[in-house]
Amino acid sequence: MATISTSLTKAISFNPSKRSFQFTVRNLCDRIESKQMVLPLYQSGIRWILQKNIDLLNYQLLGKAPVSPISINEITDTSIAVEQVTFIDRKLIEGNVQGKYSVTDGQQRLTCNYKAYTDDNSFRNIVLDIGRGRFFQVSGEIQNNQIPVGKLLNKDINEFFTYTNSNSFLKKQEVKDVLMSVRSKLFDYNYTINIAEDLTESEQVDWFEKLNNAGSRVSGVQIKFAKLLVKGMDIYSDYTDIFVSKMVANGYGSLFVQKNTEVSIPIATLNAAYEVITQRGDHVRNFTPMASDTKENQLCALEVSDLKRCFDLTFDALEKTFAFIDDNNLTPPTRIDYITYITGFFVYNHNKELNEKQKMALLDWYEETDFTNKSNDERRDIFKEIIEIRYLGAEELKTV
Repeated sequence: MATISTSLTKAISFNPSKRSFQFTVRNLCDRIESKQMVLPLYQSGIRWILQKNIDLLNYQLLGKAPVSPISINEITDTSIAVEQVTFIDRKLIEGNVQGKYSVTDGQQRLTCNYKAYTDDNSFRNIVLDIGRGRFFQVSGEIQNNQIPVGKLLNKDINEFFTYTNSNSFLKKQEVKDVLMSVRSKLFDYNYTINIAEDLTESEQVDWFEKLNNAGSRVSGVQIKFAKLLVKGMDIYSDYTDIFVSKMVANGYGSLFVQKNTEVSIPIATLNAAYEVITQRGDHVRNFTPMASDTKENQLCALEVSDLKRCFDLTFDALEKTFAFIDDNNLTPPTRIDYITYITGFFVYNHNKELNEKQKMALLDWYEETDFTNKSNDERRDIFKEIIEIRYLGAEELKTV
C-alpha cells in the first residue's frame, strides 16, 4: 500500500519565503562592520570591476525598481556551520559564529555599499557630479561640483561636512541640502533580505548555485582550497586573484571564457610547480595545466610553505610567458592554453633563460600548435611535447 512521504508532509508545513525582511543600506553596513554579517569561506573574493560598482550606486540613486534581494543563512547551530570570513579582507572569524548572518548571495552589492561607507581607497575616483546628477569615475582632478562617494556616504557625518565646507560650491546651502537628501536616500535604501536558517555547507552551496544558475558554480576546487584559510592561506587573495589580475594587466583577461575558469585554470597551472617541488620525476600526463586536470587534493596536502613556493614559481613563469610573447612580437593568443602551457614549460625549465635551440623550438610550437577541437588526451600530448623542449641544447652546454 502506498504511503505519504514524511519529507513531503514536513516540507509543506514550512514556507521559507515568509522569512523575508527589509534592511537599509546603513543597517547592512553596520552589520558588516560589527562582523555580524559575514561570508562563508568558500565565497570568492571581490570580483566587480569599478564600473560595476558605479552602475549599482547609480541604480540605487536613480533606478525605478528595487535591486534584487540579498540571501543570508542565519547561524544558530554552530555544529553544522562552515567557517566564516570577514568582508573585504577575508579574515577568518575566530570563536563562536552563533547568531551571525552568512551571506549566500549578495557579496558584491554589499561590498560596494560598504566601501562607500568606509571611504575605501579603491573608490577614491568615484564621484557624484552635481551637474550630471550621477556617479562616475574621474581620471584627473576632482572638480568643485563633484564629491567623492566616500565623503558623501561616509559613516561619519563629520567627514561629509568637513569636505563640503572646504569647497566653495558644495558648501552652498542649496547644494548641501541636495547632497544631504542623496545621502539620506542611499543610506535608507532598502534591500529585501531572504533568510534561511542553519544550512549545512552543501545546502548553502546548493542555494548559492540556484541563485546563480546563470553564472558561476561553487566548485569542489573552490571549497577545498577555501579551507586552507584555516591554515592562514587565502587561495583567492594569495594566488588566483593575482593570477587573474596579471592576465588582465597584460591584455589577456578575455581568455577566461567562463567565470568559474578564473579559479580552475590558475589552479591547474600549478600542476607543473607541484611536480617540480615534490620532485616527482617524470611528468604525469594528467598533471597538464588545463581545467579538467586540477589537483586540489594533492595541492591542499602540501605544507603551506611548499604551496607558496608553487605560487611563486608559477608567477615567475607566467611573467616570463608574457615577456616571451611580447619580446618576439607574437600574435596574441586566441586561447588561454597557450599561456598556461608556456608557463608550465618555464616552470619545468626552472625559469632559466632560454638557449637558442629552446627559443626557436618554442617559437615553432607557438606558431604551429592548434588547440581547436582537441580531446583531453590530445591536449595532454601537446603539453608533453612542449615540456620536452627544455632538453634541447643541454648537451652543448655540458661541453662548454
